[in-house]
Amino acid sequence: MKMVKEKKLTAFLGWFRHKWTTQPLFSTAIALAIMIILQTLVLGFNYPSFGEWFHSWTNNWINILRNNAAIGIMALGMTFVIISGGIDLAVGSTLVAVGAVVMMLLDGGPKGILLNLGFTGVPAFIIAIIIGLMLGALLGEGIGLLVTKGKIPPFIATLGAMKIFRSVTQHFMQGYNPTVPKGFLQISSLRIGNYMLMPILYWGIIAGILYFVSQRTTFGRQIIAIGSNERSAKLSGVNVHRVKRRIYALMGLLVAFAAIIQVSRIGSMDFSNAGSGNEMDAIAAAIVGGTNMSGGRGTIIGTVFGMLIIAVMNNLLNIFGVPPFLREAFKGLIVIGAVLLQKKDEG
Repeated sequence: MKMVKEKKLTAFLGWFRHKWTTQPLFSTAIALAIMIILQTLVLGFNYPSFGEWFHSWTNNWINILRNNAAIGIMALGMTFVIISGGIDLAVGSTLVAVGAVVMMLLDGGPKGILLNLGFTGVPAFIIAIIIGLMLGALLGEGIGLLVTKGKIPPFIATLGAMKIFRSVTQHFMQGYNPTVPKGFLQISSLRIGNYMLMPILYWGIIAGILYFVSQRTTFGRQIIAIGSNERSAKLSGVNVHRVKRRIYALMGLLVAFAAIIQVSRIGSMDFSNAGSGNEMDAIAAAIVGGTNMSGGRGTIIGTVFGMLIIAVMNNLLNIFGVPPFLREAFKGLIVIGAVLLQKKDEG
């Protein structure tokens, strides 16, 4: 009987080790489960009854998901960029640039662009959203052109774009504080029951769409092919430059959507610091979720798990009272650890 149990344990450990080393999504899901269990135990010590604990646990999770929805959307786009072998360091600056334009369009003061053109209410909201999304896609397309036609490495192209977008935004928004109409705030703050769930809903819908794109479309397969071996993809008939431009344009579009969520949720934006560090969060979520930094491998579900791992980690660090600056160090350690594990698997 004892030998049978030992054989079963050995077989289970072998199966677990095989899954852990060969399937990044499996190891990411296990890591997320451990983080959630740890968080649940920590929260459990603070409440005397199950009812109070459950109420607090539910509210805590809704806050975590809502506060990370915008970055989660950017991380989904970053997954495609990294799978293709690229990187985008300009997402934070793109977010603040699009946010500034949307706020200028909707400004209810004497400088309000749409107000002066006679647009108010829902028509103004629709125009501002369309222009914001088009601007994000256009900025992304510009980065794609630098990478493909200009043959500038993605790191350098997006680093330069990051500086340009933020500097230009700060120059034009210096001393200008536009106010967003209250009706626009309903886009993200509209409550479902007693909870503000709209940002979470947007995140879930976009994740579902991008999952379908990655699994069931030619575009999704071309992204993986380019990241795995760009030369082979080109010889197979893939228009590498066009696909790459579309990837960066999609990244810009998703960042614009995240900017609209941010503006409609908060109603204001700090044009000096908004979006700072978002590129690091988006990259970290993708890598922790199993996306290979060398390209060719990664999943949308893995990135959602990765984003949740980082969000829960931030929540735990907040509960334990870890200073904000040190929290970034933990994030950096997790990213380095994830990359080291990828290198070990490849080696």
